[in-house]
Amino acid sequence: MTTALAAALMVGTSGCTFGAAIATNIPYSPSDGTGTVVGDIAVRNALLITDDGDRLNLVVSLVNRGEADRAVTVQWEGASGRESERILVDGNDTAQLGGPDEPQIIIEGVDVTPGSLYPVFFQYGDEPGSELQVPVLDGTLPEYELYVPEPATGPQPGD
Repeated sequence: MTTALAAALMVGTSGCTFGAAIATNIPYSPSDGTGTVVGDIAVRNALLITDDGDRLNLVVSLVNRGEADRAVTVQWEGASGRESERILVDGNDTAQLGGPDEPQIIIEGVDVTPGSLYPVFFQYGDEPGSELQVPVLDGTLPEYELYVPEPATGPQPGD
C-alpha cells in the first residue's frame, strides 16, 4: 500500500513536467549576437555595431573546425547592391573581425535602426551558405564603444 501511494504521489507531482522540454537542452546563442554553422566554419556571436545607422561594423568570430584553410564569403545588401568580402580562416583556427585591432567589414550606405536585424550571408566553397538575421546595436553600452565604426572620410554619396 505504501509503495502504491508513493508511486501515485510521484506520478502526480512530476506528471506536469514529464513531457516538458528541458531548457538546458535547447541550443541558443548566449550573447547579444547570433551564430550558425556552415560546413567546417562556425559563425559565432555575429552582430553589427553602428553610431548613425548608415555605417555598420560587423563583429564576428569565424571558427574553422577543419584541417583545411577556408575562404569564407560574407555578403550583404549595401548601397550599391549585393556586396561581399572574403575572409581567409586557417585550418583549426579562428578569425576575429570587427575589433579595434582586427580586420573590419564596414557596411555602408544603409539606413538601419539600432535594435533591428540585418541580413548577412556566410558561405565558402561548395558548402550551402546560411543567411543570418544579425542584431544591430549601438555604442551606448561600454562594451561596444570601441566597435563603433569611424565616420566616413572624403566625399559621400549625394555630396
